[in-house]
Amino acid sequence: MECGQLIAGRYRLRERLGQGGMSVVWRADDDVLGREVAVKVLSSALAADPAQRQQIRDEARAAARLRHANIVAVYDYGEFTDAGRTMSYVVMELVDGRTLADMLTGGRLPWKVATLVGAQVAAALAAAHLDGIVHRDVKPANVMVSGAGVKLVDFGISAAVGALDEQDGRLLGTPAYLAPERIEGSPVRPATDVYALGLLMYLALAGQMPWAASTVTQMVKAHVYAKPAPLPAIPGLPPAVARLTSRCLAKRPGERPSAIEVAEVLGEIAGLPSSSLMRSVTASTVALPAVTIRRPGRATLIAAGVVTGMLIAGGAWWAGDGPAAPAEAGAVATSTPPVATTPGSTGTPKPSVSTATTKPAIRTAAVARKRTGPPKPKAKPAPPAAKPPAKAPKHPGPK
Repeated sequence: MECGQLIAGRYRLRERLGQGGMSVVWRADDDVLGREVAVKVLSSALAADPAQRQQIRDEARAAARLRHANIVAVYDYGEFTDAGRTMSYVVMELVDGRTLADMLTGGRLPWKVATLVGAQVAAALAAAHLDGIVHRDVKPANVMVSGAGVKLVDFGISAAVGALDEQDGRLLGTPAYLAPERIEGSPVRPATDVYALGLLMYLALAGQMPWAASTVTQMVKAHVYAKPAPLPAIPGLPPAVARLTSRCLAKRPGERPSAIEVAEVLGEIAGLPSSSLMRSVTASTVALPAVTIRRPGRATLIAAGVVTGMLIAGGAWWAGDGPAAPAEAGAVATSTPPVATTPGSTGTPKPSVSTATTKPAIRTAAVARKRTGPPKPKAKPAPPAAKPPAKAPKHPGPK
């Protein structure tokens, strides 16, 4: 493969963006639609393996099902012949930005930036989980950050909820981010992604992992047995962020928060529009039934992801040391156009919405009773006064 090569009579390769053990990612021109795209091509060394071609096809199908502002969009999949070999490729939106792994080479991030990134990754995971898809490879190298926001990329080893986690006796994923239940051979579950998100948040906030582990064996033992070290003191960091990160790292999957909860808590702290506001907008726009107010659905998460705000260009709020100011209740949310993300290639990894949901109306009634006090009982009418007993007639005495 070389610059200028035309794939499928349509995609002209312009620049190599990244390379891993399984694929190469190119910046390319779509000559039909006249736009720039990212083209992920299966490595020529693996082209003869039908299982590898099937894997890249499965990645394309999984990602193409998802519609979310924080998930890379898949445009096309196909195969072509190069030097007598059948090559598979996936065409995705192109995002000009940096991976979170690149950003962390300079050390930890300001806590406000880490919180904003974490909220958007959590929103992307929540949308995938609601569609029954678990990413299974959440790490800084698969998070793209640009001026328009955050994109979660590379669904190459994603799987359906409940599927067997091992394939042909192999456990796919990055050792530094494997959840304990994955190592123990449990079925695929969303809590796996939340655990990896907790490690990603810890690394972004502290600049290091919660334990010392340099080999695969040490990493595996740490995931199963080691207690994560508390986050170091970070000036201005809200305690809620530290508590949430700690909960994400719980050894038992059932003790971790859902991706929706993580997105809402971090989103509120980061000042993203409240989920209750977005539910109202979504419900009025697409006439969703009222039940979606209690449990955010896919459309709600789409709306919440679109209004993440400009991460780089518009985010001067994280420059100070104080807590982030929440978004004003009356602010009008504007959607930002998706700016394509450069999808990460599956190779040797580098170490990588808003306010709480409104409770049902019964809670509002309880608050009202608390403020006004219990209603006073109506006074019962007084019982009628008892009549004095009639005087007994005098007994006539003897005359």
